[in-house]
Amino acid sequence: MLDHATQTARFRLEGMTCASCVARAERVLKAVPGVAAAVVNLSTEKADVRFDAPATPAALAAALAKAGYPAREATLSLAVEGMTCAACTGRVERVLKAQPDVKDAVANLALRRATVTLWDSAAPEGADATGLIAAVAKAGYQAQVLKAATPHDPVAEVRALARETAVAAVLTAPVFVAEMGGHLVPAFHHWLMGAVGTGTLFLVQFVLASLVLALPGRRFFAKGIPVLLRGGPDMNSLVAVGTGAAWAYSTVVTFAPAVLPEAARVVYFEAAAVIVVLILLGRTLEARARGRAGAAIARLVRLQPRVARLEDGGEVPVSALVPGMRVVIRPGERVPVDGRVVSGASAVDEAMLTGEPVPVAKAAGDGVTGGTVNGNGGLVVEVTAVGQATVLARIVALVEEAQGTKLPVQEVVDRVTLWFVPVVMGIAALTVAVWLLAGGGIAQALVAGVSVLIIACPCAMGLATPVSILVGTGRAAELGVLFRKGEALQRLSGVRLVAFDKTGTLTAGHPVVTDVIGDVLGLAAAVEAGSEHPLAAAVLAEAAARGLAATRAEAFEAVPGYGARGRVAKDGGDVVVSVGSARMFGRVPEALAQAGERFAAEGKSLLFVGFGDEAAGLVAVADPVKPTTVAALAALRTLGLDVAMITGDNAVTAAAIAGRIGVTQVRAGVLPDGKGEEIKALGAGVAFVGDGINDAPALAAAEVGLAMGTGTDVAIEAGDVVLMSGDPMGVANAVRISRAVMRNIRQNLVWAFGYNAALIPVAAGVLVPFGGPQLSPMLAAGAMGLSSVFVLTNALRLRLVKGVAA
Repeated sequence: MLDHATQTARFRLEGMTCASCVARAERVLKAVPGVAAAVVNLSTEKADVRFDAPATPAALAAALAKAGYPAREATLSLAVEGMTCAACTGRVERVLKAQPDVKDAVANLALRRATVTLWDSAAPEGADATGLIAAVAKAGYQAQVLKAATPHDPVAEVRALARETAVAAVLTAPVFVAEMGGHLVPAFHHWLMGAVGTGTLFLVQFVLASLVLALPGRRFFAKGIPVLLRGGPDMNSLVAVGTGAAWAYSTVVTFAPAVLPEAARVVYFEAAAVIVVLILLGRTLEARARGRAGAAIARLVRLQPRVARLEDGGEVPVSALVPGMRVVIRPGERVPVDGRVVSGASAVDEAMLTGEPVPVAKAAGDGVTGGTVNGNGGLVVEVTAVGQATVLARIVALVEEAQGTKLPVQEVVDRVTLWFVPVVMGIAALTVAVWLLAGGGIAQALVAGVSVLIIACPCAMGLATPVSILVGTGRAAELGVLFRKGEALQRLSGVRLVAFDKTGTLTAGHPVVTDVIGDVLGLAAAVEAGSEHPLAAAVLAEAAARGLAATRAEAFEAVPGYGARGRVAKDGGDVVVSVGSARMFGRVPEALAQAGERFAAEGKSLLFVGFGDEAAGLVAVADPVKPTTVAALAALRTLGLDVAMITGDNAVTAAAIAGRIGVTQVRAGVLPDGKGEEIKALGAGVAFVGDGINDAPALAAAEVGLAMGTGTDVAIEAGDVVLMSGDPMGVANAVRISRAVMRNIRQNLVWAFGYNAALIPVAAGVLVPFGGPQLSPMLAAGAMGLSSVFVLTNALRLRLVKGVAA
């Protein structure tokens, strides 16, 4: 995508049926002046466009509609207070029309209402009403949702397709039984001819087949013929031409048989009707499978409650909340929006955010995230973020963005499918001509040509890549792995080495006391209470955890490069306590010195504690390795990946940590701005895992950057992949999912291309002269539908990918 584009738009499209639809929709969008990039996704039926002036969303929608792929719309009603005249309605309309995804807005002064027409695009539950309400409020009016937007309903789409399939099947059944039953059971054929007669039978079949094509089959002609006439045929065109040819030929046989040789007076009404039934059935199964493929997004969206309970006892829609409001969350309820706990204490299940099943303790001052589940305690929470600013909304947006992107492998598919349908139509025409020239007769030529048209629909090709991305990224999100960019899926599957930052990635990122020698922890805490040194917080925290009162020392004195000292009450008197390195004391007992050497070799920082010139005890402090680090690195090695560690620590400390976790490649003493150069020095195929902020240069330099995130502080903008839990095991999960997705895509592509390559010649009758089979149009329709269903079913297996266990 080009950098100069300043605006983006997303449309949900109607009429998307195959890969050629994708190519055509992208082509017409890119032809609009001002469009920098356009990506259309068949599995999600979305178009993402980046553009600048003179392009506008209306112009883009008009281009799509002209091409036969109109953008879906949704309507939202707002109750608006404060409008008093026509100027007010005009102002409200202007501010609403200026919002993203708004197509039109009409304000009614008498009803105190604004009706907003939106592109059914960004928000899964319709447009983000919070943004519209805020825009109206900024203009000086108050608004609230009166009637929520109703976006495209995939369940309703499946029901409609199933209904059309049922109607077509009922109308087709008599035609199919009469024609095919007569072929299979000669006695039935003779009885039927004697009871009804050939002329009447053909007439009844004509009426029923015409109804099938005119009613449930009308969609193929309404969409396929216009795009065919405009020079951009798609799957609908193939079906329309194929069924239309079979119907037209049979109609001539029925009403003007004299124009054809007697041997060619055979009707194919049952083929035309059954083709419609089978393709509608295939589309129904396909739509149902697509719904399951996108279930991860739907589950994420459903995590947010629709109603919030205010502190004063009232209830309001979540869309009406604004920052600063206070909401009450009862035990067992979901948190409605992001906020900060004002009062109460509880444990909150954040599995939807991090993939970790252990609830997190929350008390006053702690942040909570919308969609998480409150435990056994009640909480009062002050709202800090609403609408698209919430973590849940950002996660949904990230997953949707990743699902809508194209992998590099898709470029090959696009180049093929751009010309696929026209080539197939040419092959069908050539097939008819060859059979006629070979003396096969017009009936045989028609059967072969129609079979080629029907068997070669490129639906499976168009679905092969995007549906795997759709399911795979959704499953990854459920495991706490967010792919910010779809192409990271492909790149991550091919990395050879994973380099880790140490602090905050392999380790907890904050020091803790690991060892105490002597009864000196309380004394050390009293002195460190006046210190700002990073290790002081660890000493104070450990003392508090052991119930030791940390009375602040008097006469506190920091000794730069050595430590600190202060006067502390002890045994009814005051003593001067010194805390610091060994060089702060003239004498360190041999036992303490040996313990210090042992702890230092383990990568721990040492705080000797003593009185006057002699050390009396020792406190060892370290940044502990995360519990799953060793298992995560072992899982990566099992996946065939090398592991390296890059840290700013000195070589001794780095070597100690590396030895404990089993890393052999270590780059120590590297400053944050030098990590990018270290990544480049490691060569191609390197992924880097860091905390997402000070590791930004390395994340950008790596083939794939994986940013650690914890809770609501996740560094979403830092890497290509975000590990929500901050668990190193998430790296192994990300690699495993990326490989599973790419393997799934390769399987789909081999099937889709191999299927067409193998069956087009069979449908054309190439094998007939050698005693091989000739596909009938009905079998071709069934096989075509099953091809798409196979691709979708194969992709759905990605929902079963398990996370790597620690």
